[in-house]
Amino acid sequence: MRMSQPGIGLVSMIALAATICPANAQEQRLHFDVKAQPANRGLVAFAKQANVQILATGDQVADKQVSPVKGEYTVPDGLRRLTEGTGLTIRQTGARTFMVIPATTRAAIRPTAMAQAPAAPRRSASPPPALPVAAQDENENFAQEIVVTAQKREQNIQDVPLSVQVVGEAQLGANNVVDFNDLNRVAPSMVVRTAETPANANISIRGIGTLAFSPGVEPSVAVILDDVPLAFQARAFTDLNDVERIEVLRGPQTTLYGKSASAGLINIVTKGPSDSFTATLRGMATTDDEQQVGLTVSGPLTDTLGYRTSVSFDDFAGNARNLADGKTVNGRRYFSAHQKVRWKPTDDLQVDLGVDYQDGRSTTVRPFIRLSPNAILRGNRAFTPNVFAPGITVGSKNSDVYTNFPSGNEYRDFAQSLRVSYDTGGPTLMSITAHDRYTSSDRLDNDDSAIPNFDNRQTGDFKTEQFSQELRLVSPGNDRLRYTLGLFFNSTTFERTFTRGPIFSIARWAAANGSDQIASFGQLEYDVIPSTTLIAGARYSRERIDYRFNDLVANRQYGGDAVDYFGTYRLGIQHQFARDVTSFLTYATGYKGQAYDISTGFNQARADGGPVRPEKSNSWELGVRSQFFDRRATLNVTLFNSRFRDFQAQAVDILPDGTQNFRLTNVGRVRTRGVEVETAFRPFSNLSIGVAGTYLDAKNISFIGAPCFPLQTVAQGCSGSPTRQDLSGTRSGQAPKWKIAGNYEYWHSLGDTGIDAVTSGAVTYQSSLYSRDPLAVNPAYTIVNIQLGVRDHRRKWQVMGFVNNLFDKQYRYLYNNVSGSYGATALQGYLPRDFRRYGGIRLSYTY
Repeated sequence: MRMSQPGIGLVSMIALAATICPANAQEQRLHFDVKAQPANRGLVAFAKQANVQILATGDQVADKQVSPVKGEYTVPDGLRRLTEGTGLTIRQTGARTFMVIPATTRAAIRPTAMAQAPAAPRRSASPPPALPVAAQDENENFAQEIVVTAQKREQNIQDVPLSVQVVGEAQLGANNVVDFNDLNRVAPSMVVRTAETPANANISIRGIGTLAFSPGVEPSVAVILDDVPLAFQARAFTDLNDVERIEVLRGPQTTLYGKSASAGLINIVTKGPSDSFTATLRGMATTDDEQQVGLTVSGPLTDTLGYRTSVSFDDFAGNARNLADGKTVNGRRYFSAHQKVRWKPTDDLQVDLGVDYQDGRSTTVRPFIRLSPNAILRGNRAFTPNVFAPGITVGSKNSDVYTNFPSGNEYRDFAQSLRVSYDTGGPTLMSITAHDRYTSSDRLDNDDSAIPNFDNRQTGDFKTEQFSQELRLVSPGNDRLRYTLGLFFNSTTFERTFTRGPIFSIARWAAANGSDQIASFGQLEYDVIPSTTLIAGARYSRERIDYRFNDLVANRQYGGDAVDYFGTYRLGIQHQFARDVTSFLTYATGYKGQAYDISTGFNQARADGGPVRPEKSNSWELGVRSQFFDRRATLNVTLFNSRFRDFQAQAVDILPDGTQNFRLTNVGRVRTRGVEVETAFRPFSNLSIGVAGTYLDAKNISFIGAPCFPLQTVAQGCSGSPTRQDLSGTRSGQAPKWKIAGNYEYWHSLGDTGIDAVTSGAVTYQSSLYSRDPLAVNPAYTIVNIQLGVRDHRRKWQVMGFVNNLFDKQYRYLYNNVSGSYGATALQGYLPRDFRRYGGIRLSYTY
């Protein structure tokens, strides 16, 4: 008998209890006769004899053997006897429901990185029918469940009144998701857009995200890593090593997670210490010369102390060429190390210490894909295409550049966190303390050429430091009234130096930005009747921001500060129509704070104008969560309608010499609405299929005074002084109308060899991205990835061959119209990692 696929958070209901069980059954002594056998079979047999239900994931029990249980035992004593020596920890979550906890230290009782109050069992409009053990054993009739912490407590995803997508370890592997940028392939509502430096990268959800060059501007999409908010979004744009799952929360999440989550949130959960010693060695090599190697070691140090250490190294030269020096570029190299120590002196107290270190560098290019023969660089008629771009064949497939200064960045991060969780016997009290220091140095060949004596360069440094403290009180998950209450403090400083020149667009400045925030928050859920729940939450915050800006060219200094008080709330109702059909209706508000635009071009007018106004949002969501065919099939649908006022966006002014001057502004009003669908189907125990898709209608309701694109004419809508255009009524730029991601996995046992043949694949479709600029419209594309290999029955080792971008589809994630610098059509495009088809082999061995 085989369990569900590992690593994707699927919780298999191994046995269902009979419909009636005495309240004190756990204290009664029952007769058991369970033989030693694989854990999946043993738990089924025990649950049947005990008349209880036990929840476990396939990867928790796939390689375990349970001990025999014969004689009379209480249910808890029998479970302890059954799992003796397996490293499994079982917690009671209901009157007749037990859950196998993911591998942690021996005494650990909380299954996720966000140690929360116990998860509530699935509510049922009517009791579930008892299933014969034989039927489950022969057909593997497992009910698939996914446990998430989207509301800062453990919940079955089908019970969460939010639009949430979960990407597990198996799906990340099937799509060859190595770093954060690769999430584009698996999350339909999310668009990840990188840039020359991680500091300028951008995440959008439902077409909403903030692309701003000012370091003090917070993103609209927050990133949480193991319960800690990341103040600098670039911190997330690294590897995804040792990840258990990624939760994508769509729509405003400000009430529970703060002001940088006005459009959504990415919750990354990494694996915790294991109960017994394990070591996993993994490696990858590709046909285009990428190598990756990693090692994870985990286990107990004492009966109360456990650890987990994971290191990873990746080296990829790139997928583009610099014809000026013959080097391969657009690559990356990084090293990361993640350490966790867990101390569990008693059943009620748990202390988790995390220390993370990252060190990496990357190179980036923006090859020409359209270039007029009449183009001249910066008005110099001697600088024709055969001078500034010699040997380059311009076109949609071009990946060559000709520059004399390598563009890219180097970064380093050192972060620490301490989480203390105490179970009072009722609510759980938590403290999360974190500190993070991130530094980055970036460089850019500003003239995009290697012309002697015409060398314009751009360099800069980022430095950010963050301290955060959160106190949280979480009620038990199975109470009629459930609550999550908390206090939050955060202090962040940003420092930025910038130099550009010496030929044109000369700039040299140093700036700093600070933010201190304190907030209180809470959410209540009350079951007015067993099948209907009312939801209410609120957050109130105070934030003080300050800045200083030193223009080293003009020898001018500026400074200022501002204080803001604001609140958000969330209301909703949830109703369970049947055991596996639930719906919800929610209304939530979001808020992203005011910000100073400290970037090139800062002057007295910006200083007098004060901070850019805060961005406010509200959102309606109507969702249905359903499962069919004994929970082999899942269908989740969410309708949403969100509106943003004073949306903060990056605008571009084209100066008379062609220079692009970026500035932050309030767009006006933006509306985004649509439908999100997630499906999963497991017709057989060895076949799983998943499809997720988003239809998005995102529009600029009011955007008067938007900047013109390069060489835009009056007939194309550009007029006034300074020139402007009206983008009201147009589609938002980061909002594909359609985005669909599908995946499958199939395995087949190779007889009595103990080996499985495995194949998996993934497909991603994204429709075109709109732009008023006809050159900058990003066309639709479809990317297909496949892999085929073998693995041990118990998944101790695996050898997988893969091909990414199977049909060799050349696409770009961002276009850059630089016609203003050339006096004629000139378009550049940034290359994704899978710009060209490549294959490889992935190996892993677990001891």
